[in-house]
Order: sequence, then C-alpha cells, then structure tokens
Amino acid sequence: MPDTVSARAEAAPTPRLLARTLEEDIVLGRLHPRERLVEEELIQRFGATRHVIRLALTELERIGLVERIPHRGALVRSYAPQDVRQLYNLRELLECEAARLIPRPLPAADLAAIETLQREHDRAAGAADLAALFRANQAFHRRINDCCGNAFLATAIEAAAQRAHGIRFLASISPEAREAARREHHAMIAALRAGDGETLIALTRAHLQPSQAAYLRAYGSGP
Repeated sequence: MPDTVSARAEAAPTPRLLARTLEEDIVLGRLHPRERLVEEELIQRFGATRHVIRLALTELERIGLVERIPHRGALVRSYAPQDVRQLYNLRELLECEAARLIPRPLPAADLAAIETLQREHDRAAGAADLAALFRANQAFHRRINDCCGNAFLATAIEAAAQRAHGIRFLASISPEAREAARREHHAMIAALRAGDGETLIALTRAHLQPSQAAYLRAYGSGP
C-alpha cells in the first residue's frame, strides 16, 4: 500500500507541468480565445487536485494567457485589435533593439549554438510535430536575444512573447506560415553569419507580422 501511494504521488502533475501543457494547448489552437477553462473538467483531464489546477491557472494568468472574469471563472484571454497592435508594437521595439545590439561579427560559439537549435526546429517542422516546433522556436529566438548582452532586455522580450502566445496560434497551425517562419530563421542565421545588422533588424521586424495579421483577420480589425 505505501508503495502504491508513493507511485501515485510521484505521478501527480505539478502546477508547472499543467501550465506548460495548457500553454501549448493555447498556442497550438486546441484552446481558443474566450474558451472557458472549467476546473472540474481540468481535474478530470489531468487527475490533479483543485489546488494544483488553480495554481496552474494563476501562472497562466500571470503571463497573460488566461483571464479571470467574475461569475465566469477562467477563460483563454482574447485581445481587442488595439491591444494586439500595441503588444506587437512593443515586441517590435524590444526585439529590433536586441537585434541592433547583437555584436558583429557574432562569436562563432554563439552562431554554432543558434544553428544547432535551428536544426531541431527544422526536424520538428519536417515531422509536423507542432509541440516540439513551438518549443524549438522559443529556444531559437531566446538564444538570439540572449546575444544582445542585455539580460533585462532579453527578459522583457520573453515576457512580451509569452503574452502573445494566444495571438500566435493561427500562424502556428498554418503549414504555409510555419514554412515561411522556418525560412526566415535561416535568413536570420545568414545575416548573423555575414554580420549584416540592418538585414537582421528588417527580418526581425517582418517575422512578427504574420501572427498579428492572422489574428486581426480572424477576430476583427477595428480599433
């Protein structure tokens, strides 16, 4: 009996794991804007306690993927068109500044690390493994942004990117958009290799546009 209890405890999902799983569900379009996250359904799905579910939802609310509405509970956050534009304006400012600060030429070790991460992104794209592709994409951009040499800027970029997860899902599930993003990654690597900062900045700016445009097309283009 003690062994059984211990095994169950070890298998119990943690708030961090549940938050990560639900984050993937949102960014991959399995959960949609304004969709309710019903605690009883999550308890049944994950075999977790209500306390663990609430901690996971709190974490998702903290990073901007979930909102709590009185008498309705937790919902996948939806964005007004103006909010989408403002968030993506912020992302553009932050990420283009990081691209500007990246040293030229980039040290060989940094370039090799980025190329290794892109090979994983290519593998996931070829296998149509959307969850792995999402994580590989995160790792690729995080490694590039870390090269800017400003840890506070890199942290701000990460926080803004997390808030955009619920906006990016339409581009994430489009094979054409995924392939275009993969090609842009390789163009970024070529710019880093050549020490071409202006091209890197232009690519960084353009790379942000498809997910914003897809969300605005689907959820309205008004103010």
